Amino acid sequence: MLTVARLLTRSCTNITCDITRKQQFSTILKNVAAPSLVMPQRFTELHQYRHKSEGVKGAVIGIDLGTTFSCVAVMEGKQAKVIENAEGSRTTPSFVAFTKEGERLVGMPAKRQAVTNSANTFYATKRLIGRRYEDSEVKKDMKTVSYKIVRASNGDAWVQGADGKMYSPSQIGAFVLVKMKETAEAYLNTPVKNAVITVPAYFNDSQRQATKDAGQISGLNVLRVINEPTAAALAYGMDKTEDKIIAVYDLGGGTFDVSILEIQKGVFEVKSTNGDTFLGGEDFDNALVNYLASEFRKDVCIDVAKDAMAMQRLKEAAEKAKIELSSSLQTDINLPYLTMDTSGPRHLNLKLSRSKFESLVTDLIKRTIQPCQKALNDAEVSKSDIGEVLLVGGMTRVPKVQQTVQEIFGRQPSKAVNPDEAVAVGAAVQGGVLAGDVTDVLLLDVTPLSLGIETLGGVFTRLISRNTTIPTKKSQVFSTAADGQTQVEIKVHQGEREMASDNKLLGQFTLVGIPPAPRGVPQIEVTFDIDANGIVHVSARDKGTGKEQQIVIQSSGGLSKDEIENMVKNAEQYAKQDQVKKERVEAVNQAEGIIHDTESKLEEFKAQLPQDECDKLRELVTKVRETLGKKDDIEPEEIKRQINELQQASLKVFEMAYKKMAAERESQGQNQSQNQQQQQDGPEKKEEKN
Repeated sequence: MLTVARLLTRSCTNITCDITRKQQFSTILKNVAAPSLVMPQRFTELHQYRHKSEGVKGAVIGIDLGTTFSCVAVMEGKQAKVIENAEGSRTTPSFVAFTKEGERLVGMPAKRQAVTNSANTFYATKRLIGRRYEDSEVKKDMKTVSYKIVRASNGDAWVQGADGKMYSPSQIGAFVLVKMKETAEAYLNTPVKNAVITVPAYFNDSQRQATKDAGQISGLNVLRVINEPTAAALAYGMDKTEDKIIAVYDLGGGTFDVSILEIQKGVFEVKSTNGDTFLGGEDFDNALVNYLASEFRKDVCIDVAKDAMAMQRLKEAAEKAKIELSSSLQTDINLPYLTMDTSGPRHLNLKLSRSKFESLVTDLIKRTIQPCQKALNDAEVSKSDIGEVLLVGGMTRVPKVQQTVQEIFGRQPSKAVNPDEAVAVGAAVQGGVLAGDVTDVLLLDVTPLSLGIETLGGVFTRLISRNTTIPTKKSQVFSTAADGQTQVEIKVHQGEREMASDNKLLGQFTLVGIPPAPRGVPQIEVTFDIDANGIVHVSARDKGTGKEQQIVIQSSGGLSKDEIENMVKNAEQYAKQDQVKKERVEAVNQAEGIIHDTESKLEEFKAQLPQDECDKLRELVTKVRETLGKKDDIEPEEIKRQINELQQASLKVFEMAYKKMAAERESQGQNQSQNQQQQQDGPEKKEEKN
């Protein structure tokens, strides 16, 4: 139940730690001050959360920035609306490509040309976001993707195109976010600045910060970063009145999350979360690609592993087969001309059964079982307490996955939400809360990983445990280990392992300016703060002098402010290029339409027009055609100028034709009137004679 007692457990403990000359900690465990409560009480907290964010003007869009597909939604009244992109789809492939001409493609246009431009087509970069080049997951990814993964100057994993240009995963994510932003703006017919972006629940601080950086690079004001399973629960529970505990099983394109939530009278409280940030549809595809390549090698004795184009075709075929096997027991994989040898072209023809596919991915599906059991244990609930199991993410359409979920939780999973759209819908709901449009929803999320410091011997000392409701603060008082010591270094880690080196190093900071004093006398209160986005902040106060300072964790990785600013400028430059391209395409389309109309009218009215005027008009048409032939090098304004010139000339000439035709019609009309009059006058004269 949601009780005041549960919320009041988020209190601060104060512990004194010695710091050696090497800036390592040894815990003395001597209380320096009584524990103090820093979190607001329940009713204050409810008011704080229910109140809209200050300064939010205009629509707040919700974006699901997915590994393989992304989606955007917005609140319309009390309902969330998923917005279709320019191609008419409700989801957009998270693909970014650069052509040889330097043009940037995002979404389906980028995915369509991946086979012929694999080295410059970036996909599934969300699995790299916030990661170091040395990470084991990065090394694993390098073996499966078609593009190059390189070490950035700060040690992070970046991607590199065939032209040698490097991009951070945050940049690639920003290009996708720009597409989502433009999709929303086209629908709303107004500029959009504010957004709520979702992340996998098991993302660490570096990954969350990198996602927020992506939003900043794209020109968005990211009001909140929320967890994907929590967003899906919001989408599910918006119109539900029944109190219940639900489980959200989220298996997407690149990550897996499971969350246990309690829904009670509009309050969504996350009880626990767990997951794997390197498990998803990409791994299922890769398992199938390896199988197809192996079968092809057995059949024709050719290894296509080093043929980038062939491997990209295998990847597309694997993805298609995986989708088909969710509704069929068997599918045919036919790839003509997959490769060549001395005997000629070689084709892949294979029948794949659902049972064979399931045998290839069984180990991957089994990897989701333990996180689910941990989430149940951490939430202190049994599977019989779960009132509903939501399936989120495209991979939950796989029958074997659904069967596994049923075995884990002991009940048939619900299909109450759209697996592809629920996360974006929930993000839009949270956007409505922050904008003040939705007032009957309260979200209480948790931090997925423990936060702590490295103490003497490399031990990881927890300050904030996993599944603590956020936002939260916790303080500890540190002291010096040597006489006269004036500065100390603190290393902040995030994770669940007992040794600090086995966890993620978020960063380190140095406290300076400590007044010289005997060891153990100075009292430096350090406060660790996790905000509503799950991002860590640190502040410090010298209790002796009352001096206080805010400390920013300087991670060895991540993007600096200068790098982000440069990427923002680059994104703006791309936006300008995209606008020029759009204007050029529109101008070319207009020009081709006017040329067609002009030539049609010339043929239609050639009998009414002087030959010299027709020749002048044809010369102008030829001139515009020549300009369109080199359109990529011509500014849109020049095309528009020539269009206007042709339009004015054609209007003038065709006006002459219309006047001539009108005069002829008038002349014909007068002649007809005279003839009719003569015919009427004839009989009258005959009667007079008689």
